[in-house]
Amino acid sequence: MKNEELKIVFMGTPEFGAIILEGLVKNGYKPVLVITEPDKPVGRKQIITPSPVKVLAERYKISVKQPEKILDLKSEIINLNPDLVVVAGYRQVLPKEILDIPKYGCLNVHPSLLPKYRGASPIQYAILNGDEESGVTIILMDEKIDHGKTISNIQYQISNKKITHLELARELAELGVKLLIDTIPNWVNGKIKPESQDESKATYTKILKKEDGKIDWEKSAQEIERQIRAFNPWPGSFTFWQILKGTLIRIKILQARIFKSPDHKIYPIGKVLVVPQNEIGVGCRRRYPASQEFLVIEKLQLEGKKETDSEEFLRGYPDFIGTILM
Repeated sequence: MKNEELKIVFMGTPEFGAIILEGLVKNGYKPVLVITEPDKPVGRKQIITPSPVKVLAERYKISVKQPEKILDLKSEIINLNPDLVVVAGYRQVLPKEILDIPKYGCLNVHPSLLPKYRGASPIQYAILNGDEESGVTIILMDEKIDHGKTISNIQYQISNKKITHLELARELAELGVKLLIDTIPNWVNGKIKPESQDESKATYTKILKKEDGKIDWEKSAQEIERQIRAFNPWPGSFTFWQILKGTLIRIKILQARIFKSPDHKIYPIGKVLVVPQNEIGVGCRRRYPASQEFLVIEKLQLEGKKETDSEEFLRGYPDFIGTILM
């Protein structure tokens, strides 16, 4: 079957999905329909914003549907009679009534080496846990989340130890495109035998919420620095500065690094100090008995203000030094 003869429905929402969708289009697999989440309010001003997948689909003049529930489109999908459904970053679970429609099933492009990191946040968890390896897995979907049989996969070495969520998502999406384009013809021509996942090795991730971004200064500087990279831009990493008794200001930490104290002093957890290069350092839990590590804040954002670097922030708020962050 030629690329253009394969009738595909695509489902996805975030930038990861948009990169996969564009890869399909550029390689001759232009979907007949794109399904994405409804437009949602974004940012402080809560501006109603379309998903990256919707924006891209409209650019390529592909029909877009945004159901609250995927079953609302059951009849329309049946009428389209698709050969294949490709899913990348679609947050609704597909019921059997949808999974059974396409001739060649529903393939999910998942940014982890399944069965590791099933669920909504595999990229964030890979960074949080300091993994040196990630990858992409394509599965034949069933009714359980990321449980289906493996069709193909590819490994990815996380060589940049300072990689952020957005950077890793883009790297894995580009890898996912290549894997998908290689996989589709082999799959529809019956050249791939699906393999069951090893359930004994399955691990799970959760949907991240805003409150997950609150920094726990009882953790090590290494753990917190990973969190900042993993949770940028969502849900973000933040702490609170008590400027007056009972008055807390939220501060977003956007970029940080680790600094190892050259002396053997013990500093209070969460205490703000000045470290070399006139930057902000915050005391964290000691990993090594002989020395303490600090989280050096390189970029931060006071609630309601613009992003700034550490040195500029201290010029405007010198009384920040010596406080205990909460």
